[in-house]
Amino acid sequence: EGKLIIFSVLSAKAIRDYIYTFVSRTNTCGELRSAHVGQKVTLYGWVQYQRQGLFLVLRDFHGLTQVIIPQDEVSGHSHVKELLSNAPVESVVRVTGTVSPRPLGQQNPKMPTGDIEVKAETAEILNSCKKLPFEIKDFIKKSEALRMQYRYLDLRSSRLQANLRLRSGVVMRMREYLCNLHGEGLLAGAKEFLVPSREAGKFYSLPQSPQQFKQLLMIGGLDRYFQVARCYRDEGSRPDRQPEFTQIDIEMSFVDQAGIQRLIEGLLQHSWPEDRGSIVTPFPSMTYEEALAEYGTDKPDTRFGMKIVDISDVLRGSNIHFVQNALSYPHGSIRAICIPQGMRYLTNKDLESLKESAKSQFNQCSALGALRLLSADLLEAAGLTLRDPTAFHFLWVVDFPLFLPKAENPTELESAHHPFTAPHPSDASLLYSDPTKVRSQHYDLVLNGNEVGGGSIRIHSAEQQRFVLEKVLKEDSEVLSHLIEALEFGAPPHGGIALGLDRLISLIVDAPSIRDVIAFPKSFRGRDLMGNAPDYVTPEELEPYHIQVSWPLEEKEAKKN
Repeated sequence: EGKLIIFSVLSAKAIRDYIYTFVSRTNTCGELRSAHVGQKVTLYGWVQYQRQGLFLVLRDFHGLTQVIIPQDEVSGHSHVKELLSNAPVESVVRVTGTVSPRPLGQQNPKMPTGDIEVKAETAEILNSCKKLPFEIKDFIKKSEALRMQYRYLDLRSSRLQANLRLRSGVVMRMREYLCNLHGEGLLAGAKEFLVPSREAGKFYSLPQSPQQFKQLLMIGGLDRYFQVARCYRDEGSRPDRQPEFTQIDIEMSFVDQAGIQRLIEGLLQHSWPEDRGSIVTPFPSMTYEEALAEYGTDKPDTRFGMKIVDISDVLRGSNIHFVQNALSYPHGSIRAICIPQGMRYLTNKDLESLKESAKSQFNQCSALGALRLLSADLLEAAGLTLRDPTAFHFLWVVDFPLFLPKAENPTELESAHHPFTAPHPSDASLLYSDPTKVRSQHYDLVLNGNEVGGGSIRIHSAEQQRFVLEKVLKEDSEVLSHLIEALEFGAPPHGGIALGLDRLISLIVDAPSIRDVIAFPKSFRGRDLMGNAPDYVTPEELEPYHIQVSWPLEEKEAKKN
């Protein structure tokens, strides 16, 4: 413990020293207090607010300071008054002056610097700001498209800066935990982005994750690996997804599922922001079958009840035709959820919404799972609190099926996780006789109904890996011949996990979208509205890559214009 305390103190001092290294400011806008009264200081920042030529509020990344504009005609002061009174909001200025206590009754307890003010003596406008496309205030509503287009302005908001500061702090503590406390880190579903090469017809593929490479590191005898990995997924954005995302990627040799889970629980406990309360470990665990049976989803939100219950026995003696018809099928059952105070809070319109939601589902459990979440939304909209927004309920979901029927062709199988996931030891023999019944060593970490991590123990037998690819999944194993060959050279048992950093941070700060915790995100449609990408390129630029574009008619017209 002593070492950790010393490290913390040194880190704070190092950060403070770093702030003032190679810069001419004496203090930040967030640190001046009553103890600084009488000191002459130099501040740099943006003009956040200016009132009638009397004072302005100066802002930097660290906070706010009130600056008093001189009103007297002392030599030089009239120039300072004119300069600061006419500086447009969001202009960058340098101010030198003396720290003074605020007059009695004018202190602002909501500002850390609210007991003092700086009386300006000299000032300089370093860069004037033109008319803003929107005000830099958190309470001003802006369209997401406008925020994406002017992201560098949106980043000046206190909310976004707080989100990014928290994200940085969490990642720093994760690195400390994985490097200092658990050995050194070695840096190293949807479609993948293709990158053309100068060899005709050949492309690189941007990986969705470093999955194969981290397994190859284990085969290379490197034992432990982690990386804050930038990954890519070629699909449209959703509130919790976008084409470019960041993972805390981990792999270990000679480990089992329980070992990975203990590591992640310790990692999250160590890096958890202090102002968000504490988290209790070990996290509870639930099987995939239990999650579907009780919550209708493999990522249950356990902050509230309303579990799915089987009422078959209650209705077995009823005369209701459709009930008896359902129970006549093998494994037929009647299941329901009880909505607390539903009669009091739900309107006829709400009930119609629930009916429409049920019609869109084809599976009994998933239908009730969707109705459970929609009911919670409707009850909370009516004023009943079910889900504590300050609570963080972690949950491990385990024992997933190794394979699932393909949606487009149920007679064929696909991997429920990925094809490198090892079968459950108890079901290994079923892999060769009835693969549909095989459970996997795949585990997901769920937080408040959102998947924030997923991993598995990997197949380390070349023979078993080849069987899964060729016989079960009916895929060409030649594409992965390098991995299969590597497994033949004494591959150790190994496993790993990846945490979705963007999604985790967005849940911690209660952001509506992961785009609120990423400095330069893509839009809902996967576009960079600030840099206008993706964009057209000329045939001459495509020529070295041996590519020609076949333009749809509407694209041709857009390109002309």
